[in-house]
Amino acid sequence: MAKRGVMEVSLIFPEAEVIRRYYRGLIYLAARTCYSEKTPQQIWDEFVSDKVPPERVMKLIEHVVESGHHSTIEHISFTFAISGVSRALSHQLVRHRIGVAFDQQSQRYVKYKEPPYVTPPTISENPEALAEFERLRDESETVYHRLLEMGIPAEDARFVFPNAVATNLIMTVNLRQLIHMAGLRLCTLAQWEIRQLFKLIRKEVMQADPYFGKLLVPKCVPLGYCDEKRNEDEHCRIRPHKNSVFRVWELYKQGKLKEVE
Repeated sequence: MAKRGVMEVSLIFPEAEVIRRYYRGLIYLAARTCYSEKTPQQIWDEFVSDKVPPERVMKLIEHVVESGHHSTIEHISFTFAISGVSRALSHQLVRHRIGVAFDQQSQRYVKYKEPPYVTPPTISENPEALAEFERLRDESETVYHRLLEMGIPAEDARFVFPNAVATNLIMTVNLRQLIHMAGLRLCTLAQWEIRQLFKLIRKEVMQADPYFGKLLVPKCVPLGYCDEKRNEDEHCRIRPHKNSVFRVWELYKQGKLKEVE
């Protein structure tokens, strides 16, 4: 029986203590440098010596995040170890290119004895579909090993593998890009596997520092409305669709709605 790919995510750098002690300070440093006569060295020394009240630090951080001054949050980054995800997922993930770095398990240089596979729930819950899936999966693995025995290089034998083959990777991403990625991938319309990945990423960040974890939400949450065309019927009700918001706004401008007190 083929091995089952089990998705795992670990925040491997930095440690939670470093995040709690220094990450808010780095954002504070970046923001204060823009608007202060003091040098960055002076600002940082004040922070690390606890001369700046924590509430002052948080007030400034919340201001720059809410106002969109997001260059200040690019100075902090997170490195995640990700394993047991499908090649279908990794092809989506690496489309994010700005502010993020990836290194992925190579199918060129790794010769698989028994490659793990990811099975979509819609297939695993359907006995007939699962039987077809497993038949093709097992056949591709058999052909892969036959090709290797024939002297075919692993980089060519891998062409028989389906997208279901699991892979492992390292991802380092700055906070600004992570918020953007989470906004897209935590959306209820996102593909199920990559949505699950970002739920685990959010959980890891939440455990390190809840403030940063709470910034990782579907994009409709800070936006205030959903802009996805596929949700015009509002079957996802996290936020109203923009069409509904704009209709209400037009009615208000026309005086057909009373102002809410």
